Amino acid sequence: MTPPRLSLDEKPSFLITIDTEGDNLWAKPTEITTHNADFLPRFQRLCESHGLKPTYLTNYEMAMSPSFQELGRDVTGRGTGEVGMHLHAWNSPPIVPLTDDDLRYHPYLIEYPEEVMRDKIAFMTELLEETFGGPIVSHRSGRWSFDETYARLLVDAGYRVDCSVTPNISWQGTPGDPNQNGGTDYSRFPEDAYFLDPADISRPGDSPLLEIPMTILRENRAWAQTCHRTFGAIRYVGGALRRLAPPISWLRPKRNNRRAVLNIVKRALAENRSHVEFMLHSSELMPGASPSFPTEQDIENLYRDLDALFAAAGAFEGATLREHHARLTGESAGA
Repeated sequence: MTPPRLSLDEKPSFLITIDTEGDNLWAKPTEITTHNADFLPRFQRLCESHGLKPTYLTNYEMAMSPSFQELGRDVTGRGTGEVGMHLHAWNSPPIVPLTDDDLRYHPYLIEYPEEVMRDKIAFMTELLEETFGGPIVSHRSGRWSFDETYARLLVDAGYRVDCSVTPNISWQGTPGDPNQNGGTDYSRFPEDAYFLDPADISRPGDSPLLEIPMTILRENRAWAQTCHRTFGAIRYVGGALRRLAPPISWLRPKRNNRRAVLNIVKRALAENRSHVEFMLHSSELMPGASPSFPTEQDIENLYRDLDALFAAAGAFEGATLREHHARLTGESAGA
């Protein structure tokens, strides 16, 4: 099947995805708080000032947060954003223990029995639809875990878009349940959007589920590839090289990577890609709620980088995941 493409006279989509979840989950807290919801309106205002529309991929604790409920209803009501589903299997009802300490191991949803997977997807879908007053059609898995069973269950639940794929990245060495096989290997998955094959999610097929992979690009300059092969293992030299010319770059802000993310945008335009997909965790917008941006100054620096990145998105069309699906298929975004 031919991958879906925009027409030549259409701008590519600039997609903003926010994993909307509790505070500093990297620390694996036993009690999860959601104070970061109070910091999201500033981000929403910045997006709107640049004509961009975030998709808030929302997990259980944030769906229960009154502050996020207010924001989510506002942006969906005004058409300035979308609420989708983000499922953290270890604390999303119905709770079915998988390990001796799920809050420590954070098992992947794909490690649970199929019936438990189905029940968790159904619960979260109903919760989000009742809370935000409309169909939920976009999804990202917790901890980037995905497989054919998961894809089929999403189709059964009415989802049209998934964005769990991280091309050029393998999570097999990142464990969930310590007695199972780790995460998903996406190292050979497509980089552009495709309707996935229900029998093999790594290739295009005839599923109604559109996969919109994260924008994660390999370094394509020959000199940089040679330098990484030659000097990458040398202490200090390798580290400096990875900062200046990363072998793999995500469209994901970190401290001191403004040049890298701006280069991704330029390269996507030069290569006529149908989209770029940015991601951030909601907690990374609050000082001290992530290891990425621990101080107030880090957050201010982040916003300066975000303003520069979003200003560079003028050659793109701001869209939610649902809207990008509609742009590729010709369907109404509200259908």
